[in-house]
Amino acid sequence: MDIDSVQISFDSNTQLVLKLILGFIIFGVALDIKVADFNEVVKNPKAVFLGLFLQFAIFPAMTFLLIWAASFSPSTAFYPSVALGMLLVASCPGGNMSNFFTHLAKGNTALSVSMSAVSTVAALIMTPLNFSFWGALDPSTNELLTELSIDAVDMLITITILLGIPLLTGMLISHYMSDFADRIKKPMKYFSISFFVILIFGALAANFETFLAYIGTFAFVVFLQNGMAILIGYWGAKGAGLAERDCKTVAIEVGIQNSGLGLILFFQYFSTLGGMGIIVAWWGMWHMISGLTIALYWQRKFMKTKTVGNDPHEPINHLLES
Repeated sequence: MDIDSVQISFDSNTQLVLKLILGFIIFGVALDIKVADFNEVVKNPKAVFLGLFLQFAIFPAMTFLLIWAASFSPSTAFYPSVALGMLLVASCPGGNMSNFFTHLAKGNTALSVSMSAVSTVAALIMTPLNFSFWGALDPSTNELLTELSIDAVDMLITITILLGIPLLTGMLISHYMSDFADRIKKPMKYFSISFFVILIFGALAANFETFLAYIGTFAFVVFLQNGMAILIGYWGAKGAGLAERDCKTVAIEVGIQNSGLGLILFFQYFSTLGGMGIIVAWWGMWHMISGLTIALYWQRKFMKTKTVGNDPHEPINHLLES
């Protein structure tokens, strides 16, 4: 069966809810962003800009090279819509769980927050630019983009509405109504993240037979691409001479993608491409598992090596209480 004949069951009302949740997530993240957070860019520009370079340049490029290398054999070549799904995920900014996972891993939380803030702003331009550029380079994916008449400017407008407006609103409230922001940001964080997780797993339940039928192929593809992203982040930072806690932070920021944005863009522009939808949906579930796993591993490793009574990191509860 043609994989693109597979339809992902997400009705228009559910898609609207997904958009609202993404807006709440970005708004909640923005409530936590202070002008002082951007001082990290000034104090530690190497780590911030290296992380963004790895996220928006190297990861999409390596994803394209993976697709290109697989195309040399019919037995390993990715279906065009699957390849397009991989490129869409690689073009998205960091995900909303990255700050939590970084904190759990005993990474550099200030760097994580700074990278999340800057990458979300940069995504307004970089997501449609990267997706259009790399998608056009491969003949099979370019054919799909041409058939669907995807306009990068239209995608830019959509992303600006989805990310830019809630981000700006949250930052303005955080700056001018700080007491109100402090009162609502914790409930907002719990609500948005919990509801997003419920929605993703609800989508899995609604499409369980479809996911089950293709789990062998798609689980491997997502596992491979996500593992590549984490390795690019960690070893790219390590090769640049960053401290270990910064390397962990960059690895998580590059490896945890905003799959909620990817899902919304899929339903907005590519709903007829079943293979693309399954890739993006699997990312939404898998990167939470991989992020939690690697964070707990690094936390355990840190706890084994730290000097008793000399923990330079703040308690894990601080991130959720802040």
